[in-house]
Amino acid sequence: MIDRVAAIGAAVLRLLAGWGHAALFFFSLLRAVPAALRRFGLVVAQIHAIGNRSLVIILASGLAVGFVLALQMYYALVTYGATESLGLIVNLSLVRELGPVVTALLFAGRAGTSLTAEIGLMKAGEQIAAMELMAIDPRVRVLAPRFLGGVIAMPLLAILFSAVGIIGAWLVAVGLIGVDAGNFWSIQQNGVDIWRDVGNGVVKSAVFGVICTAVALYQGHETEATPEGVAYATTRTVVTSSLAVLSMDFLLTALMFSSPR
Repeated sequence: MIDRVAAIGAAVLRLLAGWGHAALFFFSLLRAVPAALRRFGLVVAQIHAIGNRSLVIILASGLAVGFVLALQMYYALVTYGATESLGLIVNLSLVRELGPVVTALLFAGRAGTSLTAEIGLMKAGEQIAAMELMAIDPRVRVLAPRFLGGVIAMPLLAILFSAVGIIGAWLVAVGLIGVDAGNFWSIQQNGVDIWRDVGNGVVKSAVFGVICTAVALYQGHETEATPEGVAYATTRTVVTSSLAVLSMDFLLTALMFSSPR
């Protein structure tokens, strides 16, 4: 019994130590941000590498989600004679929840694993150690620009995801189902608040960008300098980022939308 309690206590201590180490890494990354901003060209290059190269999967997924969402919502609303609310429900679903969350999950799977593998391979090739020997802080030169690139790119990708999703829903609702186009757009204009709905969705996506990018960089920086270590780190990046995004989404939704309009 005592051995079992000791084993549980050791596991808890290891978990807390890991969280503390990750927190220290995150704060050191934040301290490197001002210096990275002075070399903004590096940040722009990372926005292109992270955001532009994720654009195809984001747009394709947004269009597909819009198609499916319009069909599913129509089948649910037609039972109650409320098909005129289709545009509003699609818009709120995308800008509040599906846009930020699905974009973050796709971001973790595409850009997050790429960042982890890139930093892990730099560590395996001793490029990180070489920078430190030359008195170059790798957090300023390598990590912080990628962190800023991910944080900036994520809200932009989420906005594009939601916009393309709404267009996809309009194509299905108006072109396929036969919903009145004027009603589809007018109910969105009247029912969607730019700050409460769209603004909170952008805030969510920015928070998810911080989470996904920080997790990816941490896993890459702390990975074992072996091919197996890099492969394992990329898996941990996707799993950890996805769980963190879904958990944070619940907390942010509870804080943002708990009070009535």
